[in-house]
Amino acid sequence: MGDLKYKRVLVKLSGEALAGEKRFGIDPETCAVICQELGTVLDMGAQMALVIGGGNIFRGLSGSAKGMERSSADYMGMLATVMNALAVQDALEKHGYPTRVLSAISMRQVCEPYIRRRALHHMEKGRVVICAAGTGNPYFTTDTTAALRGMELQCDAIVKATKVDGIYDKDPAKHPDAVKFDTITYDETLTRRLGVMDATAFALVRDANVPIIVCRMLGGDILRAVKGEKVGTIVCN
Repeated sequence: MGDLKYKRVLVKLSGEALAGEKRFGIDPETCAVICQELGTVLDMGAQMALVIGGGNIFRGLSGSAKGMERSSADYMGMLATVMNALAVQDALEKHGYPTRVLSAISMRQVCEPYIRRRALHHMEKGRVVICAAGTGNPYFTTDTTAALRGMELQCDAIVKATKVDGIYDKDPAKHPDAVKFDTITYDETLTRRLGVMDATAFALVRDANVPIIVCRMLGGDILRAVKGEKVGTIVCN
């Protein structure tokens, strides 16, 4: 771990990323490619936790917007994250990396309940801890889950792996003149409403000053971020 700046990291993945070009569901080939990227970090000896969204299967906020009761919709979204967690677990273990899925909603037949001390024990033993079912409560996103679990598990950094290479002042897909930030403060991110993570997530990590690194999911950026190289955008105080 001598070459790593951050020895213990939490990586936040979007559920949509697992769908690949299908845009819905889980594409095993895409899942395998993502796990290969994570494997490059694990091969360096890093301890890792994962939080995965569920938007490729069901997004609670979208369901609520279409008339569903918000709590019910959010619980459905949490169950979607469990499915994604099991898919990533399968892909990682096929590459030889031991994992444990810990769910905030008890379902002992398929995964362990999330208990902080148990999660820390697994990480210390070299297992990838995949945190599923969000916080176990409605009205909280998986971004907030990533911030919460990152602090609970005493992670050195939170890496949000996305399709873009950092945080921009506006959507780079729509605006060719968008400017990328190399570093930005939590407060400025909230003030500008840049939307890369929700406000609750940033508010949680701000006081603890846990750096959030926003970078590309593929192309080796996650490894470079964990090594402390200049990549993506770092959000800190």
